[in-house]
Amino acid sequence: MTNDDDPVLDDPVGQSLGGRHAHLARRLGRAATYLTEVATFSSVSADPDEEDWSDLARLLGPGAFADMFNCPAAPPPSWEPVFRLEGRQMIWPGDGRPGRPGSESGTDVVELGADSVPEMLDLVARTEPGPFRPRTRELGTYLGVRVDGVLVAMAGERLRPPGWTEISAVCTAPEARGQGHAARLVSALADRIVARGDRPFLHVVEANTGAIALYERLGFKTRGPVTFRGFRTP
Repeated sequence: MTNDDDPVLDDPVGQSLGGRHAHLARRLGRAATYLTEVATFSSVSADPDEEDWSDLARLLGPGAFADMFNCPAAPPPSWEPVFRLEGRQMIWPGDGRPGRPGSESGTDVVELGADSVPEMLDLVARTEPGPFRPRTRELGTYLGVRVDGVLVAMAGERLRPPGWTEISAVCTAPEARGQGHAARLVSALADRIVARGDRPFLHVVEANTGAIALYERLGFKTRGPVTFRGFRTP
């Protein structure tokens, strides 16, 4: 069983790109990033030098967006800052099954395949849960809730460092909020993750107090703070 101080959680992007998501990665030297249509996240070595940043810039191209997630190292001054958000990393503590019994029992909870991508992109555009691209669903399993055939909520698996699976893209259409869809989807995904021997974890922006309260009710615990940062390459 992995522990709460597992160092792979300090660099979940790099650990995923070098492991279970290697088939979705582009690499040059010690720099790596996801395929453009999969995800925006990039990674450099734990102690990057000028060559590492140069390699990442070559991978991404000039004037490209570099989503450095929780990378503690600062890029060269020629990289333009785009955003900085404070957040937290939350983990399932590992003592029992997460969520609530029967979290997938409703017939409206469905697994979302390639044919659902247009609906998923539309829902993301309306709710803005975070980065989501046409091939993001290839990172893992995505579940959704349909009401009268319309996709109104979804959540899925994103980063996958060894022993862990991140739950992400948790979103509900404005007209369907307050009905427990997010809780059911997160619980359903967490159940699946635990059943295959991984532990669930997730990231949330610190200002999103409602989401933090939901995850705490479901049993997730805060592991520590994270800082999300994005830059533009020279």
